[in-house]
Amino acid sequence: MVGPKEQSWIPKIFKKKTCTTFIADTGDPGGTLCQCGCPRSAHPSVAVEDAFGAAMVTSWNSDSHTTEKPTDAYGELDFLGAGRKASHFLRLSDRTDPATVYSLVTRTWGFQAPNLVVSVLGGSGGPVLQTWLQDLLRRGLVRAAQSTGAWIVTGGLHAGIGRHVGVAVRDHQTASTGATKVVAMGVAPWGVVRNRDSLTNPKGSFPASYRWRGDPEDGVQFPLDYNYSAFLLVDDGTHGRVGGENRFRLGFESCISRQKTGVGGTGIDIPVLLLLIDGDKKMLKRIEDATQAQLPCLLVAGSGGAADCLAEILEDTQAPGNGGGRRGDAQNRIRRFFPDGDPEVLQAQVERIMTRKELLTVYSSEDGPEEFETVVLRALVKACGSSDASAYLDELRLAVAWNRVDIAQSELFRGDIQWRSVHLEASLEDALLNDRPEFVRLLISRGLNLCHFLTPPRLAQLYNAAPPSSLIRSLLDQASHGAGTKTPVFKPSAEPRPPNVGQVLRMLLGEMCAPRYHAWATGDPHQDHDCGENDRGYPESSQLLSVRGTSELMLDAVLGQTPWSDLFLWALLLNRAQMALYFWEIGSNAVASALGACLLLRVLARLESEAEEAARRKDLATKFEGLSVDLFGKCYHNSEEWAARLLLRRCPFWGDATCLQLAMQADARAFFAQDGVQSLLTQKWWGEMDSTTPIWALVLAFFCPPLIYTNLITFRKSDEEPTQKDMGLGVDGGLNGEGPFRPADPPEKMPLGARRQPSRSSGCSPHLRRWSQFWGAPVTAFLGNVVSYLLFLTLFARVLLVDFRPSLPGALELLLYFWAFTLLCEEFRQGLGGGWGSLAAGGPGPAPCRAPLRRRLHLYLTDTWNQCDLVALTCFLLGVGCRLTPGLYDLGRTVLCLDFMIFTLRLLHIFTVNKQLGPKIVIVNKMMKDVFFFLFFLGVWLVAYGVATEGLLRPQDQDLPKILRRVFYRPYLQIFGQIPQEEMDVTLMIHANCSSEEGLWARPSGAQDGYCVSLYANWLVVLLLVIFLLVANILLVNLLIAMFSYTFGKVQGNSDLYWKAQRYSLIREFHSRPALAPPFIIISHVRLLLHRLCKHRTSSPSHFRVSLHKDDERRLLTWESVQKENLLLARARDKRESDSERLKRTSQKVDTALKQLRQIREYEQRLKGLEQQVQHCSHVLGWMAEALSHSALLPPGWPQPPAPPGPKD
Repeated sequence: MVGPKEQSWIPKIFKKKTCTTFIADTGDPGGTLCQCGCPRSAHPSVAVEDAFGAAMVTSWNSDSHTTEKPTDAYGELDFLGAGRKASHFLRLSDRTDPATVYSLVTRTWGFQAPNLVVSVLGGSGGPVLQTWLQDLLRRGLVRAAQSTGAWIVTGGLHAGIGRHVGVAVRDHQTASTGATKVVAMGVAPWGVVRNRDSLTNPKGSFPASYRWRGDPEDGVQFPLDYNYSAFLLVDDGTHGRVGGENRFRLGFESCISRQKTGVGGTGIDIPVLLLLIDGDKKMLKRIEDATQAQLPCLLVAGSGGAADCLAEILEDTQAPGNGGGRRGDAQNRIRRFFPDGDPEVLQAQVERIMTRKELLTVYSSEDGPEEFETVVLRALVKACGSSDASAYLDELRLAVAWNRVDIAQSELFRGDIQWRSVHLEASLEDALLNDRPEFVRLLISRGLNLCHFLTPPRLAQLYNAAPPSSLIRSLLDQASHGAGTKTPVFKPSAEPRPPNVGQVLRMLLGEMCAPRYHAWATGDPHQDHDCGENDRGYPESSQLLSVRGTSELMLDAVLGQTPWSDLFLWALLLNRAQMALYFWEIGSNAVASALGACLLLRVLARLESEAEEAARRKDLATKFEGLSVDLFGKCYHNSEEWAARLLLRRCPFWGDATCLQLAMQADARAFFAQDGVQSLLTQKWWGEMDSTTPIWALVLAFFCPPLIYTNLITFRKSDEEPTQKDMGLGVDGGLNGEGPFRPADPPEKMPLGARRQPSRSSGCSPHLRRWSQFWGAPVTAFLGNVVSYLLFLTLFARVLLVDFRPSLPGALELLLYFWAFTLLCEEFRQGLGGGWGSLAAGGPGPAPCRAPLRRRLHLYLTDTWNQCDLVALTCFLLGVGCRLTPGLYDLGRTVLCLDFMIFTLRLLHIFTVNKQLGPKIVIVNKMMKDVFFFLFFLGVWLVAYGVATEGLLRPQDQDLPKILRRVFYRPYLQIFGQIPQEEMDVTLMIHANCSSEEGLWARPSGAQDGYCVSLYANWLVVLLLVIFLLVANILLVNLLIAMFSYTFGKVQGNSDLYWKAQRYSLIREFHSRPALAPPFIIISHVRLLLHRLCKHRTSSPSHFRVSLHKDDERRLLTWESVQKENLLLARARDKRESDSERLKRTSQKVDTALKQLRQIREYEQRLKGLEQQVQHCSHVLGWMAEALSHSALLPPGWPQPPAPPGPKD
């Protein structure tokens, strides 16, 4: 609340009125009552002394016969017994400037500027209101006010319609849990407020205690209603007279309609709507004044009084018919509704109101309280009455604020308003900020130019809409702080500084998968987008998305991708689900964008601290993964070759990553499980060989290379391969590993029959190229590594079991060391060459940019099997070092024995390629997590039992190694049934004092001296053993079995998905490996080192990529967009044919039919009225004809009138 010091200036600005001329009321028999309503004694002496002047005046006037003085009633109002927050109040003259009052309400009292003002008018309004009117006030008016930030203005008295509005406000705010409260404001006449003397205080009341109940009702004065937030008590100098506030209230509402919403008045004009419920004849004058002030009015038909009178007359004026007849009907209705009024005066008022009938809208009980917002907006739109779109901008933004796209479609986009793109930009910004995806669809479909809309300052404003405590806000702040002084300094009047979105994306996705943003340019931030195609792209693109350095990287910009991409990323980062789905639908790079969105959302979900927000991000990521699966499946069924190129195409928008890379990073296992992806992987796995080649044939050819040139190995036929010229394909060269058979960089293996790049062997016959095709296939490298690894393990076992002696190493042992050295060299090549070959590579170009060493090592270490290899090789080096060190031979042997186990477990990775064993390895991997949880529970119980029993049995034993063995090892063996009863149960021991201390002791059979067991509380040891076996063998072991069963059942259904994703990792690894297996792989390493040293460059690692020419990439993306449109159409058709949509359409048809039936009933009533009028006219005409026939006015011989037609046969 505002204190007294902040409101001490109010009496200097706001005034009250005092009657200065006593004019006797002719209705008072004693002549002691003034026409202002006060007795003679209440007037000052000056007012009653001028008797001659008073005698000359017969009518009292507020402007002429009053004087203004500083107000003496303002501050805060505390309703005694109401138990609510104090309200603001002010006594002011009816001639006060409304703009000053509005400033007081919004600045001093702190009320936020409204988005809408609803002024409720009505008649007396008895203590009981119709049920549907109560619902209208509570569920329609008050709910709409809360949802739109509206003010409700009434008389503010605890009587009439103001009382019912106050009850509705109270009920709604009691049931509402939101922080937004409804602002109800009362504009009441000061002279009719009961107990107003308690409000007067020249220095202000903070608060004033107000008694609002307990006094008898006299029908003249009424208490204020305690449900209102503010009261403007208008003083026109009268007492006990109602209506003196109308002039100020109308001016106040007109003043508000000229104000602006938003911070600093930058929003729309505040719409003001008058709501008429019931009403007496005085309300006609009030509605007339409102229509003259261009304020729209909403008439509640069925409430009675003036509302029904105007609604019926308005309906008649809109129906075709005779104007004179309508005038007579209007007079009859006026007499029927207001029998005590002057028909001529009321008729003139109604006619003047009907001249502005476009400001009148009718609301009936059949509309329902839920449609109140619709009717309100329709009334505001109807009041515009223009075809110029600029006249409807406020109504459009109001529809966006209310999220009523149906109203906008039916009222604002019917075709009669000429909308231009510039008219829709403000509404689109509101829709984006307030998460209105349906409005975004509507506005863009109506021709809004998104390229001209999305300027850098506007994009910065969209990002600034992120909540202060959200994850994206913290990431943006972190990125901006990390930018240091490189960020340019802006003037205070400049546009808001854009957030460093590019840095945030790099933090989340890494260098490879993150969309590329340049830093904020220092040029003109208001430069318009150039959405046409050109060679240089967007002139402002450095301020928005993506690198525009070369034409190859600008394909997305040329295709109009940029604005959609910026908004797509914005929606993903701010977790606007429906908005992100829409921007994905209208953008390009559909498959890659869906996978990239899945990756980004899952990374954000892992960082999200709020559980609900993280769950929403995960759900949206699942939706995008499903979209990528469905879309690629449709592409694959349409064309396998184009779908394969779609997988291998580098997407500049996602940092030149491919779909396979994005899917792997996003852990999109469902994407890998598709037939199209698996077909591509199988093709990559077999290289140029046919996938039907038996494995035994490959093994034979591996040991006997001349068999490659026989028909034992089947290769794909060249006629299955489309020419590279037709497809315009260029393939990235340079694998992580290079075989010893090609001096040049080996070209990328093309999928589904796409040919290699021309090489020096391209001139050879296909029969002679079999050598390189066989050894370059990943399956050959895999088999070679499998055979080599098995031989390595055999050699390792032979050395450990037979040849490992303290003497100098033998030949086999030296061979083992050399073999392990080649394995270590291969691990160095993988780690330094880019980890697992996917995300460490830079973009294309003549000088490809490699990721930093730290990034490459991180990517390498993320693979579990790489970690296993490093552990195994580290242990091997440690064991060899100990073995060659004098005195540490036994330690070295021990380390190497343990290391052999690690090398053997590494075989599991080889078996993941098998379709039967691969899923089982996944299940075992998941069960290992259950084992760790089980060991935690078991360890707790085992330590508790072991320490307790050892302390009870052998309190004197000081041998720590034996104690630890009995504490941990013996209870563990007891779980498996090895229970040494003779060492625990004293009944099986020899009772003898084998200790130097006194007490009861027993000695187990065969035990040495000093190995004594205490007899004290031995029964407790037996009891603990029983409990331990019960818990460990029955409870914990069965718990482990249940966990295994649950994990197996959960993973079994998805194990195939896990295995297919792991199969991709294995194929990717061996695709990049050299053809030779250890130990011969050292030849490939030496050749690779020499090759790089000679050329003085590093080749870019390849990850199943293809390079497309610009035209070919355009055709590919166009084809993908067509498939996406087909998918969306199919989904829309399925949704339209679903049961829920059918029920919805049926419900709409039923509603339409009911409305038509109501119209038919109205037409029938009108027809009956017309029939009655026609019958009456026919009777009158018959009477006139009969009278004329007997009249002497007609000359003799005049023909008789025709007889009425008889009934037809």
